[in-house]
Amino acid sequence: MSVELLENERLDELHRNGYFIIQNPQKFCFGMDAVLLSGFARVKHEETVLDLGTGTGIIPILLEARTEGAHFTGLEIQPESADMARRSVCYNHLEDKINIEIGNIKDASHQFGASSFHVVATNPPYMTGQHGLTNQNEAKAIARHEILCSLEDVIRESAKILKPQGRFYMVHRPFRLAEIMAVMHQYGIEPKRMQLVYPFVDKEPNMVLLEGLRGGNPRITVEKPLIVYKEPGVYTDEIYDIYGY
Repeated sequence: MSVELLENERLDELHRNGYFIIQNPQKFCFGMDAVLLSGFARVKHEETVLDLGTGTGIIPILLEARTEGAHFTGLEIQPESADMARRSVCYNHLEDKINIEIGNIKDASHQFGASSFHVVATNPPYMTGQHGLTNQNEAKAIARHEILCSLEDVIRESAKILKPQGRFYMVHRPFRLAEIMAVMHQYGIEPKRMQLVYPFVDKEPNMVLLEGLRGGNPRITVEKPLIVYKEPGVYTDEIYDIYGY
């Protein structure tokens, strides 16, 4: 199918199933965090998945390539990003497996209904108003800073949307880990699995991958650290495997 690229857009290869994604580097491009989340999340046969704040659709597309899930939905508040995501879905002939919806995470449970998905995934804005410098580009600022939704909004709506015993997957920053776990517990999503991501083996972690279970019992498994680079510019074997190189 022929899909039009708009001004400043490009088509990037994903190294999975021959899929590509449309991006505009002047707006926002997906990062390693989204790819690592797609490798960390577990989606079983015939399960349905909702990605909150899908951006250009990278997580639904990668999860469709990597898992046996039945259907994937991406929710995005920015129409331009949602349009790119929809065109990427069409380019990859995934219209029967993925749909992109425009909407606000704060109202997601009203939009989709309670207990409507087996899995919720999210790569939310990491920074509060007090952390980091707000990017002058509105699209990038919305993706990186809690301008339109908060961490509590994401977790509260996920708890409503998930089916009982449904799973929640999120990538975030370790400096907010105590807050994240407290809010998950507050809304009945029990942290069950965690993996810290380190840029180099001798550096501090800069990402954390989390799995939660709606209505789960208290017990968490901490997986072995994921190291990104074995030397400057050279990924570890684990990272190459996640990327599909």
